[in-house]
Amino acid sequence: MPSDDILYEVRDGIGRVTFNRPEARNAFTFEMYPRLGEICANVPDDGSVRVIIMTGAGDKAFGSGTDMTQFRGFDKPEDAWAYEDRLDNVMVQIEHCPVPTIAAINGACTGGGAAIAALCDIRLASSNLKFGFPIARTLGNCISTNNLSRFSQVIGTNLLREILLTARLIEADEALASGLVSEIVESHEALMARAEELAKRIASHAPLTLRATKEGLRRISEGAAVDDRDLIALCYMSEDFKEGMEAFLSKRRPSWKGK
Repeated sequence: MPSDDILYEVRDGIGRVTFNRPEARNAFTFEMYPRLGEICANVPDDGSVRVIIMTGAGDKAFGSGTDMTQFRGFDKPEDAWAYEDRLDNVMVQIEHCPVPTIAAINGACTGGGAAIAALCDIRLASSNLKFGFPIARTLGNCISTNNLSRFSQVIGTNLLREILLTARLIEADEALASGLVSEIVESHEALMARAEELAKRIASHAPLTLRATKEGLRRISEGAAVDDRDLIALCYMSEDFKEGMEAFLSKRRPSWKGK
């Protein structure tokens, strides 16, 4: 795929992912999904990346789903299964991303874009938010049961069922009231400024604590018996834990290393 469909840069411990097809309202090509998955799966463990912001280029959309022209070649069940398997793999990679992820959502956030935003740890949005999966009135496809399960944990089963059946989009006030997003700001510029501010705050925290928290919550969401002994050992046996303890007792700020 063209290398500029997804832009990725790291500065000051913050990774910035930009879906860069503003002329197409940042609709995803098939190749963009695995690229995003690779970014999430290959976060280095040396502390150089401590948080990731995801956003869309321009001021119209975070991401408007999969580019519909990509489906023209579908002529057998295997094509649809492969597509859903590809999406599921990317969702797994986002869920397993070891650092916190922030979705800075401006404008349209639908289909695949809504799926990506839903699996980020924190969602911020501007006042022109339009969020949902309007496939019942657009493509006529469906969402895999794996992804239905994921989205119901974020949106709630009742609201998810209603917006899927009515094919309507959630706007800013409802998104805030329902807990889908944690903050609404008035403009695209304010949105990005707030995302940067929040990312810097998160980047200043203990990396292993954040990692263990994310992974523990992910395991709970799977609904199985949770073994967390590895996460407990990860934090309590770390240099960071010793540093945090000594810094607290000495009344100074800790210097986190992520190890």
